[in-house]
Amino acid sequence: MSTKPLKQIHLAAHFPGVNNTTVWSDPAAGSHIDFDSFVHFARTAERAKFDFLFLAEGLRLREQGGKIYDLDVVGRPDTFTVLAALAAVTERLGLTGTINSTFNEPYEVARQFASLDHLSEGRAAWNVVTSWDAFTGENFRRGGFLPREDRYTRAQEFLATANELFDSWDGTEIVADPGPGRFLRDARAGAFTHRGRHFDIEGRFNVPRSPQGRPVVFQAGDSDEGREFAASSADAIFGRHGTLKEGRAFYGDVKRRLAAYGRTHDQLKILPAATFVLGDTDAEAHETAHEVRRLQVSGATAIKYLEHVWNRDLSGYDPDGPLPDIDPEVGENTIAPGRASVRQFHDPRETARQWRELAEAKNLSIRELVIATTARQTFIGSAATVAESINELVQANAADGFILVPHITPGGLDVFADTVVPLLQERGVFRAEYEGTTLRDHLGLAVPGAEPAGEGVVS
Repeated sequence: MSTKPLKQIHLAAHFPGVNNTTVWSDPAAGSHIDFDSFVHFARTAERAKFDFLFLAEGLRLREQGGKIYDLDVVGRPDTFTVLAALAAVTERLGLTGTINSTFNEPYEVARQFASLDHLSEGRAAWNVVTSWDAFTGENFRRGGFLPREDRYTRAQEFLATANELFDSWDGTEIVADPGPGRFLRDARAGAFTHRGRHFDIEGRFNVPRSPQGRPVVFQAGDSDEGREFAASSADAIFGRHGTLKEGRAFYGDVKRRLAAYGRTHDQLKILPAATFVLGDTDAEAHETAHEVRRLQVSGATAIKYLEHVWNRDLSGYDPDGPLPDIDPEVGENTIAPGRASVRQFHDPRETARQWRELAEAKNLSIRELVIATTARQTFIGSAATVAESINELVQANAADGFILVPHITPGGLDVFADTVVPLLQERGVFRAEYEGTTLRDHLGLAVPGAEPAGEGVVS
């Protein structure tokens, strides 16, 4: 009797940043700026045979109430600079960077990613994101120009244009002639013309076709538009649905959309972000997880978060006291411009009403309520428990794998690599060694784009 083969799990590591995930008070917490932190993190991920490392992007320092929000990471080195440097100190690990499609241009982004793919010998990936808020846009000439409803149409055309640039070399290679120079017979190499609503460009792309043809493309949007964009154009989704019920619903919805674009299920990987807390026993891990959440949500953090809903200065309130008895202030201007956590509260007054009911029913303070209603660890338990949980979710088609976000930087990934990964390898659901050299090899993705043009050079 035949049995269904086990799915292979994909694992990646998210270097925490531009958020307050890290427990700063832990003595093991390190810098988010020093290159040594990035090297430690990347080498741990590669030692564990992870598919890739993932970097988020912050294009403006966060503010709240008109002041720099100093409870988050303040600042972020340039993504391309960090990834290019990591390419020199790793050999197989994929290098994924978040680059905004709203405030950049296709030519420059395509050139940077093609260069990174060459430098890393085929390990580059691009997380395509959009930004609609004028707060971030103030740093750019397009500030306030792009309406929110147009963000995905620009992103789709941006990616399509970048792909035209990646494919413009049509497989042509450069070879040395017998003399001192190098020249091409195929005059089409690098030539492009794009006429569209957002971009009207033509010229020659000056980076030869890279080892992967194009970088692996990630997409992180969860709206209907975002899901459709991923189904049509992405190789992987950086998702947020890490539970069995929500994960299976999201997985099924997005995978069903692929057929409309002539794509199969294996051409799009779904990889939710996941946090974890490990212990020698499940009880110990749960105890540690509770303490981690209290350290992540300090009293000051709780008040700042509550201000996102109330849209008021609540600095005079005691985080260990009750919720404010005043209603949220509703309006276009927000106390924390550009913050996703502000945009998610579509009806602040209804949210406040629900939170008051919850706080009264469970006798929760402001800090306790924020802990109860915000993100918590995805995987908690012993190494054996966490390995079993990850495998169950992947085999149940709630995900194809997970992008792990430790709460300690840069060493928080070490214990997972040393304890959970070997158990997944013993189960036969995670690689013991890299079988390929490129990120597309790791993810099981084919090289897209134009086929080689045959004899395109002379020597």
